[in-house]
Amino acid sequence: MEPVLIVLIVLVVSGLLGSVRIVRQYERGLVFRCGRLRDHTRGPGLAMIVPVLDRMQRVNLQIVTMPVPAQDGITRDNVTVKVDAVVYFRVTDPIRAAVNVQDYMFAVLQVAQTSLRSIIGKSDLDELLTNRERLNQGLEVMIDSPAIEWGVHIDRVEIKDVSLPESMKRSMSRQAEAERERRARIITADGELQASHKLAEAASTMASTPTALQLRLLETVVEVAAEKNSTLVLPFPVELLRFLDEKVPKPETEAAPASPSEYTAELPRVDVGALR
Repeated sequence: MEPVLIVLIVLVVSGLLGSVRIVRQYERGLVFRCGRLRDHTRGPGLAMIVPVLDRMQRVNLQIVTMPVPAQDGITRDNVTVKVDAVVYFRVTDPIRAAVNVQDYMFAVLQVAQTSLRSIIGKSDLDELLTNRERLNQGLEVMIDSPAIEWGVHIDRVEIKDVSLPESMKRSMSRQAEAERERRARIITADGELQASHKLAEAASTMASTPTALQLRLLETVVEVAAEKNSTLVLPFPVELLRFLDEKVPKPETEAAPASPSEYTAELPRVDVGALR
């Protein structure tokens, strides 16, 4: 009888162990009895099921990070690009995720790929390179719409990289270089314009105040004298020339030629009646 009891005890223990399932904190358990889903899900901890009749399926509620493979597409301005992305999502309704779709992760991946190709065709190259935030929001809406029916919520979608052809990269490099050159020329021209205005104001001030011109000359002399092995040539002061010009007397002007009346007065008078 002892071997029979041992066999019975082993069967009972194995049956009890077979009816116990462990559900982790980040999981929910769905029990199918004879293929029919039970009304409520099993929370974290030990879950008892009926051997042979019940089958438990665990659904992960953690946020899933799913990379989307690079998709080839043509932008709205006819540029061939290759774009990849990453999708962050989580299961909000375990029953829908297990019943409404066969494999919700594969379904989300396929929707993400088709949505990414669609967003490439609707966007320009400049938008893909600079306005990614708006494109990420558009992708999130496009993927989240069908995913709601599967009990999945899309937390966020981000475009990772945009690969361009080598010819397009060279063209963009030349364009950027030309743009930088244009800005440099504009900045240089603005600087020269402002400098010319300042020089004109300085010249006007010095013209009205000759002393300022002499002070500027002395400052230039000091700056030049600070250099070693330099020969300094000083111009003759203009103010001294003006001073000498005022002090030296001017020569007398030549006598003006006599008027015709004076010459007429010196001529002898002739009596016309006597000649007759």
